[in-house]
Amino acid sequence: MAKQMIDTPNLDQLESGPWPSFVTGLKRLAKDNDMMVDLMGQLETSYQTKFGYWKGGTVGVFGYGGGVIPRFTELKDADHKPLFPEAAEFHTLRVQPPAGMHYSSDLLRKMCDVWSATGGSGLIAFHGQSGDIMFQGIKTADVQGAFDAFNEMGFDLGGAGPALRTSMSCVGASRCEMSCYDEAKALRTVINNNLDDMHRPSLPYKFKFKFSGCPNDCMNAIQRSDMATIGTWRDNIRVNEAQVQDYYKAHGMTDLVNDVVSKCPTKAITLVKASDVKAAANMSVANLGDGNAMCIDNKNCVRCMHCLNVIPGGLLPGVDKGVSILVGGKGVLKIGASMGTVVIPFMKLESDEDFEKLNELARNILDFFAENALEHERTGEMIERIGLTNFLEGLDIPVDPNMISSPRSNPYFRSDDWDEQVEKWNEYKQSAA
Repeated sequence: MAKQMIDTPNLDQLESGPWPSFVTGLKRLAKDNDMMVDLMGQLETSYQTKFGYWKGGTVGVFGYGGGVIPRFTELKDADHKPLFPEAAEFHTLRVQPPAGMHYSSDLLRKMCDVWSATGGSGLIAFHGQSGDIMFQGIKTADVQGAFDAFNEMGFDLGGAGPALRTSMSCVGASRCEMSCYDEAKALRTVINNNLDDMHRPSLPYKFKFKFSGCPNDCMNAIQRSDMATIGTWRDNIRVNEAQVQDYYKAHGMTDLVNDVVSKCPTKAITLVKASDVKAAANMSVANLGDGNAMCIDNKNCVRCMHCLNVIPGGLLPGVDKGVSILVGGKGVLKIGASMGTVVIPFMKLESDEDFEKLNELARNILDFFAENALEHERTGEMIERIGLTNFLEGLDIPVDPNMISSPRSNPYFRSDDWDEQVEKWNEYKQSAA
């Protein structure tokens, strides 16, 4: 017989607003789950006292040093017994998802069945900030059995602690016309070749890879990963004139000007008379069908994606596709939130050799981080401390002029040795070719 529900006036308030509440889900699970009854009791106590009562510890499975987040209650009575014993141990299993988060409904049902059958609370989060499937709430004695069951389904534990974390990639080429490379292959190539750093934590702090197929960056990789791989292109935006004209017929000149032309951050889009259009190597032109034409000056395009998003199908990424690599993005900590810094402005990512180069770069960055970062220091903080120049030299990455969009806008930018640097750059380009 299930435990009697505990009065939870503070949690009840979270159900009173206009939006769905996680409390409703907890109550539904608690009807026949004693662990959830006691979890709500502990959570209600925290809402009353404004104090969290969880502490960490060590919980794992055979052969792994990470992947399980331990939680033990600190809420005890006078005899040091847990006030809510069924939730006194409430560990989380981090499980790696498929690249691109692709699931069948049958697979999701099997996951739920396994979680319930192996002692899990029933709580599952799709997905954590590192991309893991978060199976939340299980006792120490049941952890190994739950992992074994998921492992038999083909799933592996993700990262936890000072380790390489589970990666994320967008749905990408399977469903999105903006995709500029094979995101799922990139994720699997990098993660599968570096699993030891995920399962056996030995880094100064956590390290995250994320893969977004285009500059829309749906994975938020630039701001939340130590190495972001962002799809891009280096030729002209493609134009499907018929679909641009369909947009124009449906929305008119006012919307075209207000929602597309005026929103371009570099003013690279202009409207001209179709008869005045002059062919240029860097120009993408869409005839609007009423004597006007929309022109995109691609040399001034910064790949913000706005015009492509507003006219989907009408404007598309170019055909010379690849990726940009950024390093050092993270959320708040020592130096505050930071975006990744471009270290590779463009590299092709098509052949097996290209993917191996990506993996080699990822491995080199991981090794440099492991050797040079301080304890509890992220990659971006390490670069801030040692300097970007030292980081690039340590990885044998030449400074690329394309890393800098407009150096002349900085009045403190010195140009004493520009001629020498240009010669070095030309020599590097010739050797790379």
